[in-house]
Amino acid sequence: MAISGAGKVAVVTGASAGIGYSTAVGLAEAGFQLAVGARRKDGLVKLVEDIQRRTGVKPFAESLDVTDKESVDAFVKGVVSEYGKVNVLVNNAGKALGVDYIDERANEDDWEVMLDTNVLGLLRMTKRLVPYLVESGDGHIINLGSTAGHEAYAGGGVYCATKFGVRAITGALRQELLGKPVRVTSIDPGMVETEFSVVRFHGDTERASRVYEGFRPLTAEDVADCIVFAATRPAHVNIDNIILKSVDQADATRVARKGQ
Repeated sequence: MAISGAGKVAVVTGASAGIGYSTAVGLAEAGFQLAVGARRKDGLVKLVEDIQRRTGVKPFAESLDVTDKESVDAFVKGVVSEYGKVNVLVNNAGKALGVDYIDERANEDDWEVMLDTNVLGLLRMTKRLVPYLVESGDGHIINLGSTAGHEAYAGGGVYCATKFGVRAITGALRQELLGKPVRVTSIDPGMVETEFSVVRFHGDTERASRVYEGFRPLTAEDVADCIVFAATRPAHVNIDNIILKSVDQADATRVARKGQ
């Protein structure tokens, strides 16, 4: 049975588009008060208007770059000042950049951005909010992982490393917080048609669109449904991990495409 989010505060990072955007909307509709952050202010403005139109409640929204300690500190300070508590942290901010093999051609700048965003950014947010999650008496950390955290593939070595890292951090947190009122969940989707591939290919929309040709991938809403499901279970129920893929995807390299 789903539990209402009424009276609870949920923080969503990377909320200006894609899975983060859909998750924020879903949690707001489930009754949570929202604090949303992202680097792109235009996306946040749209999200605030959308949530307010759907629920009648305006969420807290501020610029957030999880790779910048000062930005993280300012955002957390703003959330706590606004609501006085935090119940749920959705660590959604993350990205893949490039499909370079690990050789002399690889773009090391891409490596650094992925590691700083996907791993260190998640750690920065978690470190600062764990005390508030414990204090809430009903805390929940939900990390956005990936099937890439379970299965490495050529051209994705560093991205996969970041998601394997997220899986390790999630497992460690679950042990470290044992006995405290904080649940820890990882949501690990396969191929999802969002801006993910456009970002990965540095804005090449034609190349990005070919990733999803001939089959039906997951949508941002599909993943958000799983996040909201986990967040609305009774306080004693911890959903450790959800792995979800399109019925047309078996693994990282095998996808059933029409005509193939």
